[in-house]
Amino acid sequence: MKRAKIGELKNSLSRYLDHVRSGGTVVVVDRDEPVARIVPWPRSVRGAGSSAARLARLERRGLIRRGTGGLPDWLGRRRPPRLRGSVLKDLLRERAGGW
Repeated sequence: MKRAKIGELKNSLSRYLDHVRSGGTVVVVDRDEPVARIVPWPRSVRGAGSSAARLARLERRGLIRRGTGGLPDWLGRRRPPRLRGSVLKDLLRERAGGW
């Protein structure tokens, strides 16, 4: 168990959170008097916050609808327009004052 003063905790929060993630505990003290304890979150609850679980919850509630992963047929039928000429040639002509 680590002890950390409030100012030290603010300045090194990432280091203390890494300690907590690895299973440790941090006691926050204010003028040598304990005021809080930071403990690891239970693993069963921690996994529920993942993005896949969150998307599944939103889909069950009807707030989102997940895509199938493919493009619509009509989008794939169109070809990009063909460009005529050369960008390099046009740039060199413009620099030479040919416009």
